[in-house]
Amino acid sequence: MLTVAYVSIASVILAIFLFIIAFWQRKKAGIPTGRVVYVDSSQWMKVEKPLFDKRLRLAGKPDYLVRKGKQVIPIEVKSGHSLHQPPGWHVSQLAAYCLLVESEYGERPKHGFLHYPDRTLSIDFSSSLENDTIAIIQEMQKRSSEIHIDRSHHEQNRCMRCGYRSICDQALRI
Repeated sequence: MLTVAYVSIASVILAIFLFIIAFWQRKKAGIPTGRVVYVDSSQWMKVEKPLFDKRLRLAGKPDYLVRKGKQVIPIEVKSGHSLHQPPGWHVSQLAAYCLLVESEYGERPKHGFLHYPDRTLSIDFSSSLENDTIAIIQEMQKRSSEIHIDRSHHEQNRCMRCGYRSICDQALRI
């Protein structure tokens, strides 16, 4: 009888310990409360397909989507430390994910999160941001049909991590 009591107490302590670990891991990843419905990380599960908006001809894979009530919230995790203001392209990327969430889930997100190692920012998905992002997408699509597109930066780290580096004729020589 005493052994059963010890096993029960040990089980409760273990459950509390695992709950605390899960809480801190979620907080560290920048994931708000809610049910995780999408993860672009092989560490968690295989993501079978990107989100797609046929009207905008846009596809993408946010790092996380969290459902909180009817709302689906995109979260983009960045590895570098945040600046005073997030770079415009980080905000545009998050806004594109908001557009994809609206298309895929039928509900417009009010905001999304940019998670940096030192802080998490909530970015409002305003009509103005939506319009700016759609204009950027349309400009990118227009330029993608051009024969030659010049590199848009001189940042060594960004160039090193680029998925197109192996085929880019303008890759920085590092």
